[in-house]
Amino acid sequence: MKIMLKENKNILDYLLENGKIDQNQYSNLQIQQLRSNNQQSLEDLVIASGLVSESDITSALSQMNNIPVVRLREVGSAPEALSAIDIELARRYLMIPFAVDQANNALMVAMANPLDMAAIQFVTQKTGKRIIPHYCNKSDLLAVIEEAYNNNLSEEVNEALAETDNVVKAASVQDFSELTSAGIIRQAPIAKIVEQILGFAVGSGASDIHIEPQANRIRVRYRIDGILVEKLILPRNVLDSLVSRIKILSRLKIDEKRVPQDGRFGFSSDKGDVDLRISTLPTVMGEKIVIRLLRKQERTPTMEELGMSGLALENFNKALKVPQGIILVTGPTGSGKTTTLYSALHIVNTVGVNCLTVEDPVEYEMAGISQVQVNNQAGLTFAAALRAFLRQDPDIIMVGEIRDQETAGLAVQASLTGHKVFSTLHTNSAAGALPRLTDMGIEPFLLSSSVTLVMAQRVTRRLNPEFAETYKPEAEEIRQLQTVLGRHFDEWLAQNNMTVDQLQLRRPRSDLKDKEDGFKGRIAIFEVMAISPEIQSLIVQNRPAVELEKTALDQGMLLMKQDGFMKVLQGLTTIEEVLRVAET
Repeated sequence: MKIMLKENKNILDYLLENGKIDQNQYSNLQIQQLRSNNQQSLEDLVIASGLVSESDITSALSQMNNIPVVRLREVGSAPEALSAIDIELARRYLMIPFAVDQANNALMVAMANPLDMAAIQFVTQKTGKRIIPHYCNKSDLLAVIEEAYNNNLSEEVNEALAETDNVVKAASVQDFSELTSAGIIRQAPIAKIVEQILGFAVGSGASDIHIEPQANRIRVRYRIDGILVEKLILPRNVLDSLVSRIKILSRLKIDEKRVPQDGRFGFSSDKGDVDLRISTLPTVMGEKIVIRLLRKQERTPTMEELGMSGLALENFNKALKVPQGIILVTGPTGSGKTTTLYSALHIVNTVGVNCLTVEDPVEYEMAGISQVQVNNQAGLTFAAALRAFLRQDPDIIMVGEIRDQETAGLAVQASLTGHKVFSTLHTNSAAGALPRLTDMGIEPFLLSSSVTLVMAQRVTRRLNPEFAETYKPEAEEIRQLQTVLGRHFDEWLAQNNMTVDQLQLRRPRSDLKDKEDGFKGRIAIFEVMAISPEIQSLIVQNRPAVELEKTALDQGMLLMKQDGFMKVLQGLTTIEEVLRVAET
């Protein structure tokens, strides 16, 4: 179907006017259209040419026809919307309902062709609702139809709506053992929803679940390979039942909704066993819940498996062999600091050493290590635990995070008295950690004597070799590589007997189908700064982070962005992924 604009403009005219194609490409596409005898739509013709992406075509059609566009991969599926149209109808008309507006009796529907009035009229008569069509990518639509209906929770949600009163009554029972023995919560439909939410997280490899109340819905998002993805929309009126169910499992106070609470419980499925850390937060829309999944029986990765190599790995291994001193890992929340520390502990933890850790929370249980959970209400803070550790004849101490002057001072004291100390700090770069500790009140001369290595890190998504393709980079991508890597770019080409013209990179395939993911797992990018005598001298002089970093670079350190681009050259990730986490 050829979609026309006012003044008889079509999609080719629009793309030409907006600089998506040039005049020669415009003419060639017109000729191809004539040769096909109009058997192929202009949209499909342009997409097949590879000149313009499917997303660009969808956006263009949306603007041309003043119809909104929806990115199905970025929004969840509302079960009550899915239940309005069965899968056969969705397949026939290439449409999928994704939201319901009860106030206006309207159904939001994503369509490959929102101008198909016959389809809209048929669905309007079938559902009794006003249809609000949206454009979406046809490839996304085909994939999401199967995925959404296969994971449909409509039946369970509808049962939960009908039996909400029973769940609320069950939630009022104060004794957990009485509640469990009664079996009310376990048998309630809301429990099935919780189980499916958790089961999907385990099966998809998610690290976190976000259950977020909004004005007229509940949004469920999963953090998969570091990216939050919206997978499910639930009706607003099951919020209290859902929160109560999770609180009961976590042994939290059901009737306390004014302050944050933290809890934990275990979950088993055919995909494995996980420990769950629960955090509730009162918001103006209701209680938000974030669930962190900590997988049991996972093997601790090696530093090479995490992505460390070359001089960085060499300096890190040297620091591990020093019997005392502080090794700091810096980065924002979710950058993989704890995983790196556990990998380091796995290397140094032997029968001949006494290893103690204080964490908030204890994320992984390791054999042979005495692990302590922070309990601020009981007075067991990082500093209090660290003071107690010094009376426990330790060899190795891990402090989950240095948050204040007292903890920092005790960590320095422990390292100066012959102990090896591992800890984390929230700074953006390796060099920035030392001025940060000075700002906390630690004397520069003590830092220069105690800190042996500082490393900053981020995590990027790793390319899935099964669904990746090789391509010749654009001139702009080559320019970025040359600008960021400098001499390292030329050195890498020389080591691989390659010229710039021969360079090829890797990216996810453009024709990925349902359940095919261009990324699988994550890999870290590092910035490892060994504290050399020259850097020690700068620390004593209280020089700024930029001078520390310059000296470290002169001594061979790679910045995180540089390390990331080296992994791009190796085909492990993409430039876009590195810039997403390491752009400054």
